[in-house]
Amino acid sequence: MATRIVSLVIDCADPERLAEFWSRVLGGEVSARGWQRTPAGPSGATVTVSGPRGLEIDFRWVPDRSGAEKNGLHLDINPTDRNQADELERLLALGARPVDVGQRNVSWHVLADPEGNVFCLCRDRVDP
Repeated sequence: MATRIVSLVIDCADPERLAEFWSRVLGGEVSARGWQRTPAGPSGATVTVSGPRGLEIDFRWVPDRSGAEKNGLHLDINPTDRNQADELERLLALGARPVDVGQRNVSWHVLADPEGNVFCLCRDRVDP
């Protein structure tokens, strides 16, 4: 018997904003909104990647999320329909920003999403 990952959960201050950002980055769709009940009212947003049985990324509101601490888990992404330089330009236009985590001469770019969650744009192009 085995299991599979069906959802990756990211704590954040603004689930809607991050869901919109990541749906555009990954070519997914925001498939659910407002499923989390918080003191401020409905929150939470889900991005579905690769169709209805694909991976879901749940963005959950948490209080006092500063974004200053390094996240313990990060995504590595690869472009599917353009080269790395063009994809970097697209990600920066969507609101990503470069981050220096001490990397030197490497083939990938370390970036942060709008709330400071670190992710890497890898060099190799992969099939969609």
